[in-house]
Amino acid sequence: MTTLPPVVPRGATAAGAFSLLITPEAAGWGYSSLRVLELPAGGSATFDTGEDEMVVLPLSGACAVSCDDERFELAGRRNVFSRVSDFAYVPRDAQVTVSSDAGGRFALPGARATRRLHARYGPADGVQVELRGAGQASRQVNNFCTPQTFDADELMAVEVLTPAANWSSYPPHKHDEEREGETRLEEIYYFEVTPGPAGPGVGYQRVYSSGSDREIDVCAEVRSGDTVLIPHGWHGPSMAAPGYDLYYLNVMAGPGADRTWLICDDPAHAWVRGTWEGQAVDPRLPLTSTEEKQQ
Repeated sequence: MTTLPPVVPRGATAAGAFSLLITPEAAGWGYSSLRVLELPAGGSATFDTGEDEMVVLPLSGACAVSCDDERFELAGRRNVFSRVSDFAYVPRDAQVTVSSDAGGRFALPGARATRRLHARYGPADGVQVELRGAGQASRQVNNFCTPQTFDADELMAVEVLTPAANWSSYPPHKHDEEREGETRLEEIYYFEVTPGPAGPGVGYQRVYSSGSDREIDVCAEVRSGDTVLIPHGWHGPSMAAPGYDLYYLNVMAGPGADRTWLICDDPAHAWVRGTWEGQAVDPRLPLTSTEEKQQ
């Protein structure tokens, strides 16, 4: 199989009911994966998790998740900009059925796992909503599957919402070495952007390597459904264009003995963190909570 490029446009890896299918093998690495399942009204899909543990996370719509003689009813949400969602964890070596009365889109972030844990429900009100940064580097992080908030074998996943005209994933940082203060993690960014009155919204993502080789050198426009793969190197900023709020789902996993997220800032830009002291967090945040926004 040909290894996927760093930027995967919407629909480029569609297969059956999955509008996005990124396995470790397709990405050319060993651990992180992501699928997006699209179901029509009354639709369902059954699949095996194989070696991967996964989370079923509604992007839009509600669904029922059946796994290991358990059934979880997910209330979901209208879209990623309307509220924080509940979710379901499903283990490796399981058969899973996702069904939806009204239809919807459901992300399945995954990681190659060793231990087989129990299938579980994650309530929306248990998701830790964190505000990071300050000023125009303010953003919201929904920590639904981190080492501090939810037990998994290898998988780490968060949602980030960036208000229009702000930067997130900034200063640029990396996590591609096992050393003090840094862990080696493969990462996937999956994007959604609020639409404008005349068409789809846009954002931008930067990824680059250190040194003179510039093996990775990406500054790409991203739209809803696009994905960026980060095997190594500095990544950030994620740029929300004026007029368009930006959402991305981060999926991370790696070979480390501990399930830990430790990063190293690009030394050329690390000083920016020091400018946040005394700056207010963007008053538009949080963009979402566990309460559904009115249309």
